[in-house]
Amino acid sequence: MPKIAVVGAGNVGASAALYAAEAELGDVTLIDILEGVAKGKALDLLEAGPVRGYDSMIEGSGDLRAVAGSDLIIVTAGLPRKPGMSRTDLLKANADIIRGVAEAIRDHAPKAFVIMVTNPLDLMTYLTYRITGFPRERVLGMAGVLDSSRFRTFLAQEVGVSVEDVHAMVLGGHGDTMVPLLRYSTISGIPVENFIKPARLAEIVQRTRDGGAEIVKLLQTGSAFYAPAASAVQMAESILRDKKRLLPVAAYLNGEYGLKDLYLGVPALLGAKGVEKIVELTLTAEEKAALAKSAEEVKKGIADLALEPAAR
Repeated sequence: MPKIAVVGAGNVGASAALYAAEAELGDVTLIDILEGVAKGKALDLLEAGPVRGYDSMIEGSGDLRAVAGSDLIIVTAGLPRKPGMSRTDLLKANADIIRGVAEAIRDHAPKAFVIMVTNPLDLMTYLTYRITGFPRERVLGMAGVLDSSRFRTFLAQEVGVSVEDVHAMVLGGHGDTMVPLLRYSTISGIPVENFIKPARLAEIVQRTRDGGAEIVKLLQTGSAFYAPAASAVQMAESILRDKKRLLPVAAYLNGEYGLKDLYLGVPALLGAKGVEKIVELTLTAEEKAALAKSAEEVKKGIADLALEPAAR
């Protein structure tokens, strides 16, 4: 059975461990600097197995070396956003945390796939890619799955249809500059513009961009965790079970969409080799401009990371 490590035993990490166990994707190791928290939550999850009907082994550790032997690692470690805080505000604090995590993955789990959840998402994924030196196919970020899930939720509520019939595509950085693509968003194959007037659609797009902040404001003491965890596990399942799902994820671009040396949300085919293909959509001039703006924000963040020039 595959081994899945979840780094960070907070709300996102514990939820991801639960979803992975319930899907029986593999045995799960929950890792956190607060060793008692990781071990306590792992034991609690293990004891839920007889009731929920899963046989996955779940254990906890306070040592990053416990990633050893992992087939796939979901990284959720870091500080959550607080009211009034942007994802970029988290950059320095979380970069310090992720550097240590990436070094441990590089040294102890050299064959693992890595799915980054920690914010600012695109930048933490890029940092992990640079530090591990892994092929770009094996390092990816959870962004578009969550953003498109929020978009799908709001569209379904507006029209009064099942979320299962709503398909949406969101490109760009995970944050205020994300680019929801209305032309590629449909209800049972019918464009959403057939159901919702432009002014209302614009409001829904903005709510999608503000989706994380809306939850942060409501919670006051934390940020979203159920939907982010579910999104990361959907990506993990597509890789571990070679499902070939076409999902919007933060992937490393090397010329695709005219962009290089950054992570950005794009449609990608996820299978046994990780990011097996990046699909380049035909974009309008307006969509291209929005994606370029999003890319510029990510590039600014990369500059702020002050990394040494890539040796690749």
